[in-house]
Amino acid sequence: MSHKITTVWKEDLIFESDNPNGYTFNLGQSDKENDPYKPLGPKATMLSSLAACSGLDVVSILEKMKVSLGDFKIEVEGELTDEHPKTYHTVTVDYHFSGQDLNEEKINRAVQLSIEKYCGVMDMFRQFAEVKTNIYFYNN
Repeated sequence: MSHKITTVWKEDLIFESDNPNGYTFNLGQSDKENDPYKPLGPKATMLSSLAACSGLDVVSILEKMKVSLGDFKIEVEGELTDEHPKTYHTVTVDYHFSGQDLNEEKINRAVQLSIEKYCGVMDMFRQFAEVKTNIYFYNN
C-alpha cells in the first residue's frame, strides 16, 4: 500500500496539502494575526501525527477489550537540535486517562501494544529520536 498527497503553494509561506482521503489542510508559517489560512507548522504536525496514530491504536484496542474511557488525551513534546537541519532528537509522549473506575491494567496493555507493535509513526520516530513515554491516571 502507498499513500500519495499533493501539496500546493498558496502564498507567502503557506501551502495547502491533501491527504489520501481527499481532505485538505494548510501547512506553513505565518506571523499574521487572524491569518485566514491558519497554517499548521510542519514539525509540530509530525508530533500531532504521532499522537493520533498511537491514540487510534489505544482507542481501538480498548474497544476490543470492552474498556470504557472517561477522558483521554495525549501530549507530545519534541526537542529540536540546535543546528540545521533542526530535527527532533528527543520526543516525550504522555498519555492521560481520566474517569471513574479506570481499568489501569488493560489501559497500560493497550498503550504498550501501540508503543511496541502497532504505531507505525512511533516506529518511524524511533529511527531519528529517542522516544520516551509516560502514562498518567486521574480518577474522578
